[in-house]
Formats: sequence, C-alpha cells, structure tokens
Amino acid sequence: MAAVCTNGVDTGFTALGMGKVAILGVFQGITELLPISSTAHMRIVPAVLGWPDPGSAFSAAMQMAALFAVVSYFWRDITGLVGGSVKALGARRFDAPELKLGFGIVSGTLPIVVGGLLLKNVLNACGSPLRELWVIGLASIVMALLLALTEWTSRHRRSFETIGFKDALLVGIAQAGALIPGVSRSGSTLTMALFLGLKRDDAARFSFLLGLPAILGAGLKELVELHHAGLDAQGWAVLGVGLVTASLSAFVAIWSLMRIMERFSAWPFVYYRLAMGLILLAGVWTGVFQG
Repeated sequence: MAAVCTNGVDTGFTALGMGKVAILGVFQGITELLPISSTAHMRIVPAVLGWPDPGSAFSAAMQMAALFAVVSYFWRDITGLVGGSVKALGARRFDAPELKLGFGIVSGTLPIVVGGLLLKNVLNACGSPLRELWVIGLASIVMALLLALTEWTSRHRRSFETIGFKDALLVGIAQAGALIPGVSRSGSTLTMALFLGLKRDDAARFSFLLGLPAILGAGLKELVELHHAGLDAQGWAVLGVGLVTASLSAFVAIWSLMRIMERFSAWPFVYYRLAMGLILLAGVWTGVFQG
C-alpha cells in the first residue's frame, strides 16, 4: 500500500484508526525495549495483517512511551547519576564515577545524533527505501549473528561500576546502527555492552541508561515535525491511543528483559531475530510479503 504523506512526513498511522493503532502500540511498547527491533515489527505486523505501513514518524514518536517506562524503572539509577554529577561539578571532582559516566552517556549519544542528521531526508521520507522488508530481514539476521558471536566470546565478568568513557563511546557508536530499521537500538547497544565483557544484567541496565537521551531526542523531534506538518486533531488522538498502550506494554518488556538477562542469556533473542530475518527474506523472495 502507498505511503500516507502529510507535508512530506510519513503519517500512515492516521489511516489505521484507534483500534489498529492500539494493537500496534502493544507491539511497539514490547519490542522497543527488547533487542528485536520495534521498527521492524512496525513494518512486519501491518504487512502480515494487510494494514498500511504506519510510517517512520509513528515509530519514532512512540519512543516516548518507552522513555516513560525506562525512567520509571531506573529512577533510582537516574537520580543518583544526575545528583552525583551535579555534586561532583560543584566540588570540582572531575574524576567522580558519576560524572565520568554522565559525560560518557552524553558523548555516546553524539554518534546517533550525527547519523540522524545525515540521514534525516531518508529516514522519514514517504516510502523510505530503508523500510523495505528485505532490508529489515537482512539487518535482523546480521544482528542475530553478532549477538550470537558476542555470547560465544564474552565472559560477562565486568560490573556496572567499571564502565568508563571509552565503553560509553563504543556503545554509543553501536547505537547509531539502530537508524537502520531491523537493527534495534536496544539490540545494538546490548550487543556491544556484552562484547565489552559486562555482566548480562548490567549490560541491559547500561543499554537502557545510555539510550535515554537518544529516545527523548528522537521522540521530541518527531512530535515537533508532526506538529509542523499540520497533523490534525484526529491524527493526534490516534497517536495518543498508541502511546498509552505502548507505555503499558513497555513496562512488561523492561521487566521481562531484566529477568531474562539476570537468569538466562541473550540466546532467545538470537533465535528469534534469526527466524524473523529468514522468514522475511523468504517471504519477500516468494512474493508472500510485498515491499
């Protein structure tokens, strides 16, 4: 189905209505925080159900739901990090762990900001080639293999307290790969954090904290663009329904991921991503899936 455009912005979600967007919101909330790519599922689920593509603007704006869940779940970590950084700056203790980590998170956000600016005309364009199902399928397979390699080679011994500026920058560079649908912000940062030797639960924790500025920035940017594009009241209402259902499901996702990483490993996500990628490529090749 053709993309729906509002002054050049992909707003396919407006054609879905509240009921379908509520369903997509559940998928968005769960997949945004699991390392399986929410953008991929926002293309796959509508394609399987025969619905229009909700568009890249929907996927980006819906990240605000994930932001609410992450801030709520990691409130103690966030307040400790911010408070510790402010105190360290006031006391001129530039070697304080909180300040170093805070500076690392800010610096680690720069790669995805630069990448987003360079690709802005492609990412949100109506009918963007990056949202082709074969691109998503290929990206999913590549990330499954990288995550598997990480599980095979990493020893998972480092604790959260050992994270430094270099670690934050490397994870931030990996995060920039999430601009490609199918890669997954959570998946790329988690993979790099595990590769750096962090314990699985601490890797997930760091992945979420590092992603906060990027999630906030992307979500706000998209809301502003939708406003400038002249999205009508009905469109905002539809988006609001999606945000509510996504917020609720995001809490389930973040709790589930932390339990899985604490008790098991990332292998379930490897198998899921590999199967998803292979099914997508096979579906596109045989003509079962269009686009």
